[in-house]
Amino acid sequence: MAKKKPELTVIQEEVVECRACPRLVAHREDIAARRTKRFDDQTYWGRPVPSFGDPQAQLLIVGLAPASHGANRTGRMFTGDRSGEWLFEAMHHYGFANQPESTARDDELRLKNAYITAVVRCAPPANKPSRSEKETCRTFLVRELAALQQVRVVLALGKIAFDGFLAAWGEAGGQVPRPKPKFAHRAGSTFSDGLHLLASYHPSQQNTFTGRLTRSMFHSVFREARQLIDAPMDRRSMPR
Repeated sequence: MAKKKPELTVIQEEVVECRACPRLVAHREDIAARRTKRFDDQTYWGRPVPSFGDPQAQLLIVGLAPASHGANRTGRMFTGDRSGEWLFEAMHHYGFANQPESTARDDELRLKNAYITAVVRCAPPANKPSRSEKETCRTFLVRELAALQQVRVVLALGKIAFDGFLAAWGEAGGQVPRPKPKFAHRAGSTFSDGLHLLASYHPSQQNTFTGRLTRSMFHSVFREARQLIDAPMDRRSMPR
């Protein structure tokens, strides 16, 4: 009898084959076909991008969606773009990654006690997925939340990721605090089951180039995540 695949592996494989949203399919494939001058010599991934990391992770990072010439090119979330430069540098600094940069799927990056996912798995036009696209893709995140049994801290990068996580958490059977938490940089909320939700501005160039998000601001969120994870906890947080 063949060995049953882990649920996260099954989800990742289903994500890569998904063609549920016609607008996103057309956009990701068009970008992959046309490329950009800087990467004209490369073959783009051009498919939905699966989540990745440590299946026993205590830190879950939730992003928005693949960048058109970042993860849509490389096939791994936050890999090959400026946002990833900020993210993996901070993760490495606080012990969540074995190296401070990520340029390709085969660059030997390994996450430590961390898992990275997103609310939408295809690169959307203008980085703005529609409401229906977010709702369609949410089923993957809901299933991941149920599979990631050791998560204690969730870090949402940007308001769309923040709201998307809360919606998925409720659908996965978790208790969403009332009143509903509001997004703000470094906003934090502790759920009744012990889960900690942290928020950060997304490390996009729109935020980092303008100074809305500085490295010290970004590092402060990871420092808090590390402190929360290192603190004692008596029970798991994910819904059963």
